[in-house]
Amino acid sequence: MNILTKPWFAAVLIVLLQPAVSVFLVNQSAPAILAAIAARAGGAGAPEVLRPRETRPPWDMWTPELEKLAKELRSQRDGLRDREQAVVQRETRLAAEAAELARTRKEIEAQRAEITQMLTAVGVDELKNLRSLAQTYSSLTPKAAVAIFSEMDDATVVKVLSLMKADSVGPIFEEMSKDKSEKNNQAQRAARLSERLRLMKSSRNTAGS
Repeated sequence: MNILTKPWFAAVLIVLLQPAVSVFLVNQSAPAILAAIAARAGGAGAPEVLRPRETRPPWDMWTPELEKLAKELRSQRDGLRDREQAVVQRETRLAAEAAELARTRKEIEAQRAEITQMLTAVGVDELKNLRSLAQTYSSLTPKAAVAIFSEMDDATVVKVLSLMKADSVGPIFEEMSKDKSEKNNQAQRAARLSERLRLMKSSRNTAGS
């Protein structure tokens, strides 16, 4: 038979718990009782009543050591957050650079494809005309050649330049590099034409090998 069902067990339990309950109630009511006594004893010349030092409840385990540990944990957490933000910013920057690199590679591949198509499109008659134009422009002054090229599209100019000798092309690019105006920036065009001319020659060498 279970002992908890015994009538005498409840009586014994009450007797054992009564002192602990009494002590707990006294501890809870002691500050209020002392405060009431101090209020009644107040007045001129009355001795100062010493109030009991505030005590923490038994369940309050907070200590200066725990406070120090909490500050250290907060500091470490803030440091981790800052490092995480730095990593995110770096990943964002790397992603942007990768996208820019992919875009540049795509543009180069498009230019290469365009040049390859342009080389294929140059027939015998067009090649004969281009050689004639190249010979004519080679006899002009660089300034005059630049003036004519300014009225032509980049694709045609590259075709003509590819058939001219290097000692004729160099002075033309040098003349174009002098014009850096915002409206008709020939310096930028010279750089663009030079790059396309290089790609064209590279494609020719690859096709001929």
